[in-house]
Amino acid sequence: MSEEFRWRSILVPAYGPATLFGLAEGAIFPVIALSAIDRGATASVAALVAALIGVASLLTNIPAGVLATRIGERRSMLVASVITVAGLAFCLVDVGDSALSLGVFSFGVLLIGVAGSVYALARQSYLTEMVPVHMRARALSTLGGTMRIGVFVGPFIGAGAMHFWGLSGAYVVALAGIIAAGVIVYVSPDLELSESHRAAAASVTTTGILKQYWRTFATLGMGILLLSAIRQTRQIVIPLWAAHLGLSPTTTSIIYGVAGALDAATFYPAGKVMDHFGRRWVAVPSTIVLGISFALLPLTHGIGTLALVAMIMGFGNGIGSGIVMTLGADTSPSIGRPTFLGLWRELGDAGGAVGPIILSFVTALAGLAFGIEVSAAVGFAAAAALWAWIPKRSGHLRAEPARSADAAPPAPASSAE
Repeated sequence: MSEEFRWRSILVPAYGPATLFGLAEGAIFPVIALSAIDRGATASVAALVAALIGVASLLTNIPAGVLATRIGERRSMLVASVITVAGLAFCLVDVGDSALSLGVFSFGVLLIGVAGSVYALARQSYLTEMVPVHMRARALSTLGGTMRIGVFVGPFIGAGAMHFWGLSGAYVVALAGIIAAGVIVYVSPDLELSESHRAAAASVTTTGILKQYWRTFATLGMGILLLSAIRQTRQIVIPLWAAHLGLSPTTTSIIYGVAGALDAATFYPAGKVMDHFGRRWVAVPSTIVLGISFALLPLTHGIGTLALVAMIMGFGNGIGSGIVMTLGADTSPSIGRPTFLGLWRELGDAGGAVGPIILSFVTALAGLAFGIEVSAAVGFAAAAALWAWIPKRSGHLRAEPARSADAAPPAPASSAE
């Protein structure tokens, strides 16, 4: 099967909803912390509210794996779309009382995090099953890249909507994006695995996967945790530092979007480098650049310098597009893959929750600038961990043919390392 046909076969069902989900997230990510502040939250509490995205995903990764196994990809995506719509509706509610409004808003953010977990695991599992190993990093980095394209476009559309409707305009844009994504999923066929594969996977347990792959989770998984921590914190520090400098929400969204341009432009080259030279060649530089950009952020004092550092941050994040998914796919077994990926995402989302919490805690104790510098140290620690634990030959995996939806499953891998 040709590479051209392969991309065409997964273009709409895999990458269409990913772009629209990314657009929705891009519209609201720059203003979640600002919306919390608008409802009476302090800077540290606003960072904590934004962290609920990661907390919700952390709580639902394993159930999301079970859901994807039992009802299939298409239905899981539809469930995620419905939950996201409900979450955005709660985010738009303003009951007048600041404390109650903040609580309702926080619940909405939590629901959005739950839906994101279901969506992301279903997409990753599908591409891992359908794409040959020698194209895996490109396929998964493209998945991450289409999300980034949406995240790049979203803040600009959100900024335009906020010009007319205030902060709520960003959530209306997100709502439209999610509904459009849901329509594409609804009209797309569900890519089911064979009955023999389902039967074999039914015997897999979370405990069994943990026992078999605990060394991988305890080593490489810790690098993923640290990487995810600085990545999720990246979503928060730019809006918070912009608010610290006195910039408007519209200006903040534009800066965020400009940074997203570099983020979205580098996903395919990054995947090609990973496929040809190895995962280290992308993972380590990505985390180093992120750490440097965090270290520079508190030195900015205006729109120009903040935009420059935000672009460096976007470039560092962009060249790491798909690395977490690719490493998860590399180390996962064929039988029980959704269960493994649920645990893998659990580590990533633990970092996604811990990173902003660290920023919130240190900010409350020593100020925002010091909190950002501590987050920079997390980035450098991630680089060291990934250098130490990514297998040297991870970019030279034996090419395997893609499996059709009704192909018999291969035997499970004996080791994830």
